[in-house]
Amino acid sequence: MTTILDKILAEKEKEVARLKETYVPGTIKEKRVEVSLYDTFMKSDRMSIIAEIKRASPSKGLINDQVNPQEQGVTYEEYGAGGISVLTDEPFFQGTIEDMQQVRQKVNIPVLNKDFIIDEIQIDRAYDAGANLILLIAAALPEERLKELYAYAEGKGLEILFEVHTEEELEVAKRIGAKIVGVNNRDLKTFNVDLAVTEKLASLIDTSSTLLISESGMKDQADVERVMRAGAKGILVGETMMRSDNLKATFDSLRIPLGE
Repeated sequence: MTTILDKILAEKEKEVARLKETYVPGTIKEKRVEVSLYDTFMKSDRMSIIAEIKRASPSKGLINDQVNPQEQGVTYEEYGAGGISVLTDEPFFQGTIEDMQQVRQKVNIPVLNKDFIIDEIQIDRAYDAGANLILLIAAALPEERLKELYAYAEGKGLEILFEVHTEEELEVAKRIGAKIVGVNNRDLKTFNVDLAVTEKLASLIDTSSTLLISESGMKDQADVERVMRAGAKGILVGETMMRSDNLKATFDSLRIPLGE
């Protein structure tokens, strides 16, 4: 059976082929802000938030197609985001690399290029567009390929949010040496969400040295408290932010003190 992830990756192969024909590394020269998400989040005494900009998703359809990425990014930073994730996949999420560039121009916190990265040229483009981090998804590629891309991104001075959903994928993260592990509560094959995934995998992570980010499914303070108790120091929040009609109140409710 073909999963949603399979469909996304098949489309991504075509995109990478086009990118290799049209994109020359170094063409984009966006400003660089040298700031570490790992250091910022590990030192924080509150739950750190990677606030996401996404117009749509395969599971939810249109979420907020009228968003101005630059304005949204500035507001996120103003209200306390520790980092900003910008979805740059177009076919399934209606994002573009230009969205991330616009955000980078105006904010001074870490910016994550959220995409389905399968090739070095995507990492080159992310770097050129001012990203501080890239996403690598364990479910998307064989371990050897993940290892190559991880090393390539590190070599460019980028941090890597390494995303896992199962114990097997977490073992891959450990073997590769991932410092920032994102536990996606959403199964990318079915797009079902369950916060118990963070609780299950967090017990297998040394959170004194590894930054644990819980991704997907954060709707309210109770959800954040749940993953905090499991050991998460950060959360990635997309849909809740994009649908919020009071972003300040949303941030205030989710940025809870750690340890309470």
